[in-house]
Order: sequence, then C-alpha cells, then structure tokens
Amino acid sequence: MNGWQTLKARLSGGAGSFYRKSLIMFLVVAGIPGIITGVLVYTMAGGKLEKELLKLHNGQIEQRARNLDGQLDNLEIMLSHWAFDTRFDYSLSGHDFVRDFERTRDITNTLLVMQGSNTMIRNVSLYLQGDEPVLFYPEYSNLKNPDVISVYDGLLATGRTTYWTQNAFDPSLPGQRDLAFVHLIPGGSQKPFGALIVRLDTDKVAEALRTITPYADGENFLLQAGGGTYVSSNGSALDSPFVAALRDRIESDGEAEASFLFEWNGMTYTVTYGYFSRVMDSWLYVSASPITSITAPVVFISKVILTVSASALLLAVLLAWLASNRMYSPVKRLMRDLFPNLSQGPAAEDEFALIERHWQHLSRESRELNAKLSEQLPYVKESFLHQLLQGYLYAYSEEDLLSRMERYKWQVRGKQFFVLYVQLTGIASMEGKFKYGDEGLVTFASVNMIEELAAKYFEQSNTVNFHDLGSGLLLILPEGQSYADDIQAFCEELTQTVNRLLNMRVTVAVSRPIPNIGSVPLAFEGVKHAASFRNFDNENQIIEMEQLNFDDSSEPPYPFTLEREFLQALRTGQEADARHLLAEFQKALSVQGAKAIDVQQGMLHLLGSVQHAILVSGIQPKKLFKGANLYEQLSQLKEPASVRDWFQEKVIDPFMKELIHRSDGQVKRLIEQAMIYLQQNYMRDISLDNCADHIGTNPFFLSKSFKQVTGKNFIDYLTELRMDKAKELLRESELKINTVAEQVGYQHSYFNRIFKKLEGMTPSRYRELSRAE
Repeated sequence: MNGWQTLKARLSGGAGSFYRKSLIMFLVVAGIPGIITGVLVYTMAGGKLEKELLKLHNGQIEQRARNLDGQLDNLEIMLSHWAFDTRFDYSLSGHDFVRDFERTRDITNTLLVMQGSNTMIRNVSLYLQGDEPVLFYPEYSNLKNPDVISVYDGLLATGRTTYWTQNAFDPSLPGQRDLAFVHLIPGGSQKPFGALIVRLDTDKVAEALRTITPYADGENFLLQAGGGTYVSSNGSALDSPFVAALRDRIESDGEAEASFLFEWNGMTYTVTYGYFSRVMDSWLYVSASPITSITAPVVFISKVILTVSASALLLAVLLAWLASNRMYSPVKRLMRDLFPNLSQGPAAEDEFALIERHWQHLSRESRELNAKLSEQLPYVKESFLHQLLQGYLYAYSEEDLLSRMERYKWQVRGKQFFVLYVQLTGIASMEGKFKYGDEGLVTFASVNMIEELAAKYFEQSNTVNFHDLGSGLLLILPEGQSYADDIQAFCEELTQTVNRLLNMRVTVAVSRPIPNIGSVPLAFEGVKHAASFRNFDNENQIIEMEQLNFDDSSEPPYPFTLEREFLQALRTGQEADARHLLAEFQKALSVQGAKAIDVQQGMLHLLGSVQHAILVSGIQPKKLFKGANLYEQLSQLKEPASVRDWFQEKVIDPFMKELIHRSDGQVKRLIEQAMIYLQQNYMRDISLDNCADHIGTNPFFLSKSFKQVTGKNFIDYLTELRMDKAKELLRESELKINTVAEQVGYQHSYFNRIFKKLEGMTPSRYRELSRAE
C-alpha cells in the first residue's frame, strides 16, 4: 500500500516526467526480450519436442518388444529344462501308464506345473509315439484317431529337436491354429520318441502384442521369417492390405531394425520393427501407431509454452516497474533494504541517523557473537589439542603453532609443557557397576575429574578424551621452575578420586619437560608407550619418563607347553579345553611383576602361532577371518577378560565352525562311497567290516555315521536294497525263486524267511499277485 502511494506521489510531483520516462524505457527493455523468446520457443521448440517425443516413443516400443522377447525366451528355456529332466527319459517309451498310475499322476502334475508357470500358456501336453500313441493333455489318454496321430507324428518328423510352429492340432477344426513351442524328448537324443508341446493362448499373445505400443490404435504383429507363423494383436489376416503394405515396405528397407513414418489411407503412422532371435529361427515384430496419438501432447505443450510466455511478459512488466522505482532514488533503495517496514512520511527521521543507529545495532550483535564463540572455544581448543597430540599438525612450524594457540586464548610464550597419559583399568572387576560397552561413559566421567583437579593444581591445562578408557592432559607451565611435586600430588589425588568414585585403577604416565610445542606429539607417543610398561596386575601406577628403564630385560617366561596344548585342543576341535588352556596361558603370562607390554606381546605371539596352525591345517586365515586385522584389534585391548572374550569370539569360534563344517562334508562323502559299494555288490556276501575296509574307515565309525546320514542302520539299508532288487526280478523275470535269492545275495531258505517277514507273503505269492494285476 505504501509503495503504491509513493508511486502516485512520484507521478504527480515535479520528478514525475523522469520517472515516467525511466518506467517506459524499462518496460520496453524488459518486454521485447520476452516477446521474442515466446515466439522463438513456440515456433522452434515445438518441432524439436515433436522429434524427441517420436524418438522416445520408438525407444518405448523397442523396450517393450525386448520384454516380450524375454517372455518367449523364458518359455523356451523352461521347456528345454523339462525336456532334459529324467522324468521324460527313455523309461517313458512303451511304459504301461495304466498300471503305473503313480507315474501317470506325476507326469500330469508336472505338466500342470509347467502350464501354470506363464500366463500366456494355454496348455502343456506330452505326446509319446509308439504302437499305442499316448497323449497327456495334461491328463492321460490313448490316441485312436489316425488324423490326430498323424498331426502329432508330424511334429517328430520335422528333423528339428526344438522349434516353434502354428498348427491345427484338431483336424476337425482346421481354422483353429495354435502358436506352439515343441521340444522332442528325451532332450539331446538322436532318436526321440515323444514331444513336449506348449500351446500359447492366442488372446494372451495378442494382449502381449498390444502392450508393445502405449496407444490403443494401430497394428502390432509377429511374423516368422519364413512366413509359417503369424500373430496379430487385432486379429488381422496376414494378407490384409495394411499388413501386406507394411511387409512390402519393411522388405524394401532391408534393415534388421528401424523406424519410419508410413502413410496409409490419409493417416500417418509411426512404424517400428525389429527381429526376435528364436530357436533356430527369427521372428519379425512390427508396431504401427497413428502419429496423432504422439503429437497430441506436443500441441498441448506448445499452448502451455505460449501461456508461460505471456505470463513472463506480465512478470517482466512488474519487474520493470520495480527496477525503475529502485533506480529513481539510491538512498531510498538503501533505506528500503535496511528498514523494509519503515514508513516514508515527511516527518521520517534522517536516513543517516537511522543508518548510524543500525550500525550500532550490528556492533552489539557482533559482540554477542563473540560471546557465543567464547562459549564454543573449549570445544575448539580440544579439537586442536587432539590434532596436536596425534601428530596431524606436523607440517606447521613452531611459530605457526604458537600463533594458533594464542588465537585460542592460550598463553604459550615463555612456557614449558608437560604431557600426561591417563589409562583406566579394571572395568571387568566392577561387579555390575559398569560393563563392556560403557568405556565411553567411564572415560567421560574420568575426564571431568581430571579437568577439575588440574584446574586446582595448574593455571593452564587441557584434556583430550579418547573414549577408550584413555585420556591425555597437556600442562602449560612457566619456564625455569620444577613442578615435579605438584604433578606427583595431582596424580596421587586423581588416583584416589577415581578409585573411590569409579572403583577403577589408574595408570598415569608423565613426560619430561617439553621446551617447544612442536615436540609435544613425540612426547605424547612416549607416554602412551610408557603406559604399556605398567605392571599387568590392576594396581595404581605413576610412571615418570625420567625414571623409566626401557632396557630392563626381565621378562616372564613364555609358556610354550601351554601354547602347544592350546593349539592341539584347537586342531582336534576340543573347544572347552581350548578355552581353559587359553585362560591358563594368559595366567602364566601374568605372573607377579609382569608388564602389560609383555603380556600383550605374549598374546600377539600366541595369535601368530594360531594363525600358523590354521594355515597348516589347510584353512586360509584371511578367508576364515574375513580379512580382519586381528593383530591391530588385539593390540587395542587392555583388559585380561576382554582379551579372552575376543580370542573366543574372533579366533576360536570361527575355527571350530570351519572344522565342524569340514568334518560333516567328509562324513557325507564316506557314506556316499559306502552306498555306491552296496549298490554294486549287494549280490555278494558283504558285511559292515569289508565295506569299512573298502572305503578306508573302521566299522564302528561307519555304522554310527551311516545311521546319522541316511537315517537307517547299515544292515537295514542292505536288506531293503536286496528286497527291492528281488521284487523287481520276481515281477519282471521267469527266474526260479532260489536263483532270485542267489542273485540278491541270500541262501534260498533264509531268503524265503526274511521275504515273508518283511513283505507279509512268500516270494511265490508275491509273483502271483504282481502278475495278476
């Protein structure tokens, strides 16, 4: 509202002429480009967009055609898979499906499963050639009609093992031709005796063809290269004028795949065609759609572009008015930016006085921001100190480091430095107060204690939290004085406080005085290393670098005997013994006075021996442990209990699982060898002992493993195998009963007795009943 009043005041005042001229100039400058842009977009972009849409349309058709091709590929692969299945081998030739109704039912169920595997399948049938031809459709039936038999025999007489065809399978309906895929059986045989036939639903195939194009109009069809197979989405005949014209144009192009515009009966069609590679053949697919279905969106988008151009022109007029208004008065523009809600009446305050007051306001905000920065300064200082201790600032000179520390409010000129490393131990013995996984919480509590006590003893100190029960402390103290007593008193009070409040033990390593800040990273590495020379028993220790003797050669004896026993327990899969021996090994390393580094080195040496034993056993450690750096993980552990748990989880458990897996595989292979031996020698006098000798094991292990793998005892499996062979001979041969007994490895009298016991009848009676059926 104020801006409109200001505009009217400008137009009615003495300066209105300049304002009107500047406004008209901005309208012309802003409006002409918009008009030109709108015309160019409407005339040029429309044609380009039409081409892009046509290209996109063709790309969609090709993609959907590939999808249809993929469905046909799946049908071919599925039928080929079943053709090579043992259910359709030579055992079907001449088989009595009436008597063997179970196999008949199995074949019918298999055909039904194949029929339901794809929505385009109408029927899956099995034809078996012979004196009495059989057709599963999918139910079993004997073919008697010579015309029908001739149709199906013709499928086997083509000279091809697998192919597509379009036949009239019912001679009484010659006009009803089904698109079918045929695969002779058995798969890969030179003398096939039958065929698996997948007949496609003509309506479903037509529907799949219609999905090639996103539009309802037009024509889509598939055509075999030789012209034997033809399917149309609209049911058009192969010799219809439109289809024939399309075929002639495609033949004249001579391309494998292409797209073109086609004129027919006053309409323009966009045509896309290509070829499918089918089994031993190729099919042509063609999709023709009226181009108006594609260009209709272009017309709509062109109208939208015109509307947008008009809107842009109106927006340009508005922007021109705003720009001229701002250009009219630079001071007013500045005031409007600084005070958008300020009234512009004649009694308004002087603009420069307002600017001055605003500058004072910005100064006050700047001071507040500095105060907030001061609040965040401790976190910034901790981050800098962490980088300094870890050696990340090695590229900075001494002066650069001092300057940065001064910016962070440290007083570092004329100072000496001390670095302390504090390590907490004993989290495993805290009786439920803390547990593994609470290291970060415990370290946070200890850091708070360190900061509070350090502020009590020293003027400048900063702490770094490493979140692993370890922390670092940097002391900045004046040069020329000794602070050994103060540091000692601080360490003792810190130890007592942590013992009392956290119930943990403390190891503090203290560096020598450091004359310059650039040497702090090396000093920190030194105190961390010195902390590893603490006594392994969980007692409070204060280690001073000046008093530490790194050349002390006293080391606890390495328990080689326990190592050998532990490795033997691992190799033999005795997990409980391995756990016990691991604890004993660690206990032997942790004798009175042992250093933490000695125990750590001993455990690292044991890890190396374990990896060697695993490698010797034929297992790759890298694969077993999934490429993990076990040495690095083990070196980070400080607690004895955590070391044992880590060994159990990361080393013992994976190795035991691999041993069990390998053992199970070997047992299965042995039992497979035993079963093959029984199947090949059941007619001989064989026993558990000679079978065990044959496969290279002992009878007890064979008997136990045979029951475990097969679920049957050795003798029960052998008896069942012999009985099955005997029943087969009784049904299918004229051999005498005693001859049958000998051929399955039995004496005549014992054979009669055991046969009657297992089958409930004598062998002679079984033969009579089987033949009576």
